[in-house]
Amino acid sequence: MSGEIIGLQDWFKTPPGRYLLDWECQQLDSVVADVFGYHALQLGLPDLPGLRNNRMPHRWVAGDRFPRPATEGGPGMTPGVVLLTDFGALPFAEGSLDLVLLPHSLELGADPHGTLREVERVLVPEGRVVICGFNPASLWGFSRRRERIYKRMGFGEAYLPGVEDMIGYWRLRDWLRLLSFEVESSQFGCYRPSVASENWLRRFEWMDQAGARWWPIFGAVYCVVAVKRVRGMRLLGTNWKPAKVGANAPVPVANRGSHSVHSGPRS
Repeated sequence: MSGEIIGLQDWFKTPPGRYLLDWECQQLDSVVADVFGYHALQLGLPDLPGLRNNRMPHRWVAGDRFPRPATEGGPGMTPGVVLLTDFGALPFAEGSLDLVLLPHSLELGADPHGTLREVERVLVPEGRVVICGFNPASLWGFSRRRERIYKRMGFGEAYLPGVEDMIGYWRLRDWLRLLSFEVESSQFGCYRPSVASENWLRRFEWMDQAGARWWPIFGAVYCVVAVKRVRGMRLLGTNWKPAKVGANAPVPVANRGSHSVHSGPRS
């Protein structure tokens, strides 16, 4: 997996890679700004600053191995990575994180189901997971299928290096539903075709506006926000303490008249 991540990180420096990063950064800045809590975690792709617009006091970026040398003198972690861990066995207690970002982590991982189950374990009830992934039902997905045919014939280069299996949007929703997640919002973007040069990307700039209007679900990438639901749980608001009720004390009543009350039997 190390070579796959390195290939995709290098691809992010190309014109289509920067085009994709710009769209994803805009989406993540919007969705994480209003997510409150104390602990947030991003799994993978440190080149994507997904938590920069979040205001939680504790934010981490995790990698699953040493992707590349940090200096010429020896190996080190990629800049921005503060935690080295297995995505299928996160070093966090159950129900300890408020927000988890998965920027293409499921597609690049060896066990996407295990990663998603682990995310469900470490999230608090009503915690959120944000997932970015490539959409196979898009022009980029079609190019990927065409590349596989060319690869069998012995020629052609990969447009998205390291991405072997794109996880479809509806397939991802099924996985989330099985883990008791509820999809809160979904966005699609990057409708331009899979071209490599900056000039050709500019020529197809009109397709972003047209695609968002006429074929919104066929964007090259999606961003899904899901909430962890726990059955039988009820969140208490700030006014959870019952109001104090004063004791009913006897109140003496004075007789207005001068006549005394006779309690005996009437004659």
